[in-house]
Amino acid sequence: MEFETIILHSEHGVARVTLNRPDRLNSFTVQMHDELSRALEAVSREGARVLVLTGAGRGFCAGQDLADRAVAPGQGVDLGESLEKRYKPLIRRLAGLEMPVICAVNGVAAGAGANIALACDIVIAARGAKFIQSFANIGLIPDSGGTWTLPRLAGQARALGLALTGEPLSAERAEAWGVIWKCVDDDKLSEEVDALASKFAAAPTRGLALTKKLLRESGARTLEAQLDVERDAQSALGRTEDYKEGVAAFMEKRPARFTGN
Repeated sequence: MEFETIILHSEHGVARVTLNRPDRLNSFTVQMHDELSRALEAVSREGARVLVLTGAGRGFCAGQDLADRAVAPGQGVDLGESLEKRYKPLIRRLAGLEMPVICAVNGVAAGAGANIALACDIVIAARGAKFIQSFANIGLIPDSGGTWTLPRLAGQARALGLALTGEPLSAERAEAWGVIWKCVDDDKLSEEVDALASKFAAAPTRGLALTKKLLRESGARTLEAQLDVERDAQSALGRTEDYKEGVAAFMEKRPARFTGN
């Protein structure tokens, strides 16, 4: 598949999608949305076992490219249409992919770019990266799942502070607050992400996918309901080839050879 605004590369079970408009800090256009949608469909269809999402150049993503909307200064616009057609499906797809999704934040992640990153399962950020909820500066609310994700990751007080002030959140503080998984030195980002992606590509994919699903959906259930869902998931996973292989490898004191089945 050929793309102009993203790069898709797949190898050894690892699919890597790079947002590729570095001159515009990888801000989103309609074309980028369409290309990313096609790429994620291909990732699901072609049997990848882990997805890495990152950005080209000095930033991860600056959110929406306002110039792409072709709206004159002072003119109103129905932003809900853009969210319904593009950002909402993107966030749902990232959350629903049946594989771990790693976001490698190599620089600034602002606006929708910050919330797209935080929608991924595991976020590893370069020490120089920043997360900016820049919506308040133009009279908007944090979209792309921001009003749902932020209070769950950072807590109500910090979410309100970030959203209302637009103050940049450094990668180091994001790690300390539990907003992201890990902050690493800038020159170690690729190494750290590649090692984790390789680990997931050799892991029992179906078990990871169900772990991701159950954790993401747990907030909408009672404990009793969640216990039932866990029971049903374990019932299904106990019949998989990967479970059989995992137990055999443990008993035989050897590395497991998972296939993702």
